[in-house]
Amino acid sequence: MKEQLTAAGLSYLRHAFTCAAVLYMSGITDPKVLANAFIAGLVGPLLKAIAPNEKQFGIIYKSTTKKGE
Repeated sequence: MKEQLTAAGLSYLRHAFTCAAVLYMSGITDPKVLANAFIAGLVGPLLKAIAPNEKQFGIIYKSTTKKGE
């Protein structure tokens, strides 16, 4: 379980970092804008985490499935 949480956390951080890096590489260097991009980059993976049919990192999927399946 710990490895799966680590994998999910790293996936979320990679996505958020990429969003901020794209803005920085395009010339936007305002720290507030970059911080907002980083936070916005977490929205997509967090929505994936709460999706009931997401098998890889979905939190709700795991809590609604029966053990042993």
